[in-house]
Amino acid sequence: MSQSATAPPARLRRTQSGSATSGVLCSAHAGGNAALFPQVLALHVPDGAVVADVTHGQGVFWQQVAAGRYRLLASDLATGTDCRALPYAAASIDALVLDPPYMEGLLRGRIETRGGLGSHAGLRAAYSSGQEAEPARRWHQAVLDLYLAAAAEARRVLRDHGILIVKCQDEVSANRQELTHVQLVMGLAALGFYARDLFVLVRSNRPGVARLLRQVHARKNHSYFLVFQKVPDGQAVARYRTRTLAPVPLAGRA
Repeated sequence: MSQSATAPPARLRRTQSGSATSGVLCSAHAGGNAALFPQVLALHVPDGAVVADVTHGQGVFWQQVAAGRYRLLASDLATGTDCRALPYAAASIDALVLDPPYMEGLLRGRIETRGGLGSHAGLRAAYSSGQEAEPARRWHQAVLDLYLAAAAEARRVLRDHGILIVKCQDEVSANRQELTHVQLVMGLAALGFYARDLFVLVRSNRPGVARLLRQVHARKNHSYFLVFQKVPDGQAVARYRTRTLAPVPLAGRA
């Protein structure tokens, strides 16, 4: 038998797909929420998706999002909806946006001093549920409790592989450094969410400080958009890989 008859067939040479570009979306941005948020959506939420913004407030996030691109369900406490008790059916939402008060000063029991002697009256009106007077825990832990309770409710209403976009900021509370974004990644993993992406938003102006005696910690001038994906029951978060969120035709929705 000849050598050519026994030789294995030649393997086809692999051809790389895609094209070289520098026009990619990066993780760090300087500016405001309204400019970055549409880019987060464009990368992670398909057109036509049902998106519940459960802390909508004044709708700043949506100012530069093209009208009609998504089916937006806007709510907050001012509309009578608590992000910890949503009126949606289980597994009925494609993506959910969560931006609760992330500084402990906004969760104080006394309404007249909540948020720093009235300086956040608008936020109090939109986000105060009336339950803060007797929180289970205080200070920064109250912030985490709010996030985790809202995330648990988000998991109920999101369909499998659905997207949860969370806005947060680290803080110093009671003279203790609190890396909120790390705590949320760990806490939401325990709830069954995979940390799919992270965006850092840097303020375009410098924060002012009144009556500074001695600086101990770096002043926070950045916040985060964290993007999570719902891991179906029975799957391990540690072994989960990014899934493409396939939209369901609007005609097929209730």
